[in-house]
Amino acid sequence: MSHKVNLLDFDVDGLVDWLVARGEKPFRAKQVVRWVHRSGVSDFEQMTDVAKKLRAMLADTAHVAAPAAIRDSVSADGTRKWLLDVGNGNAVESVFIPEANRGTLCISSQAGCALDCSFCSTGKQGFNRNLTAGEIIGQLWLANRLLGATADGDRVISNVVMMGMGEPLANLDNVITALRLMLDDHAYGLSRRRVTVSTSGVVPAMDRLREACPVALAVSLHAPNDALRDELVPINRKYPLRELLAACQRYLTAAPRDFITFEYVMLDGVNDADAHARELVAIARDVPCKYNLIPFNPFPNSPYRRTPAERIRRFAGILQDAGLVATTRKTRGDDVDAACGQLAGQVLDKTRRTQIIQPASPLRP
Repeated sequence: MSHKVNLLDFDVDGLVDWLVARGEKPFRAKQVVRWVHRSGVSDFEQMTDVAKKLRAMLADTAHVAAPAAIRDSVSADGTRKWLLDVGNGNAVESVFIPEANRGTLCISSQAGCALDCSFCSTGKQGFNRNLTAGEIIGQLWLANRLLGATADGDRVISNVVMMGMGEPLANLDNVITALRLMLDDHAYGLSRRRVTVSTSGVVPAMDRLREACPVALAVSLHAPNDALRDELVPINRKYPLRELLAACQRYLTAAPRDFITFEYVMLDGVNDADAHARELVAIARDVPCKYNLIPFNPFPNSPYRRTPAERIRRFAGILQDAGLVATTRKTRGDDVDAACGQLAGQVLDKTRRTQIIQPASPLRP
């Protein structure tokens, strides 16, 4: 099928252009998108309100190809992780997190990651390539199928977070196409408030996302000052905190929420002192925000330890006493390596990072 177009690569506007170029009416695009995304159909013969001529053309020139699941793991807490084949020896991971009032799917955007945050398992795998739009939205398409979405569109996935493998804003064009499908009423119809993109701070791309498709934004902060963040999140050396916080302020002018979520992984003896919490209070004076404190999830050869629970409570208390919203993320799926920072997949590293990176000593503030 290498000669066939993958319909998952098109948002509605892109499919309109593709169909019109082949002599079809623009309204056919919405019909096809509804069948593919709302109903999860991949067999064109099942698209009963689509003209037979168009169905035949689609069968000859197109297909619906999501990444195939090569492993399906279920945690004791109900978290479900899929290892998905994206070709040429590469596989990425998606995670579904069921809760009482929502079902959240965590989606990957790259095979590996080039940013090399020191506490993240994905970054230690190196980087191979960006995922296509079809491979990104295909994770949602496939999860709906595997979780038993009904033909009339009833689904258990209510929220999507772009927090899986990779830096979404380093693959912005394909991510935007996928986001538009998530939001489109003819496809998944999710609210902008229920779709979150996480970034380590690619400032120019934050501005582009604001203009093109503003959804909820989470920023991987992890340190309250440049000196420490340069070590934990190396992209800070290119876009330091002053530039990052200014970009957050600009983003809020178009964001569906009136705050930015700052993700903060808690590393024992590294970024969890009272002084660090007070620095975070100062940051919140510049950017309306909530803090999401994340207990560190270990992975092989990591030099870090998880901050003890009592220290996390004290750290959160300093933020809360200053009038800030600070929550501590409940660790989910760690028994199947599906917790935050543990996703590794399988990556044929084009950067050769795995050959040159040596385990680092734990950082000190």
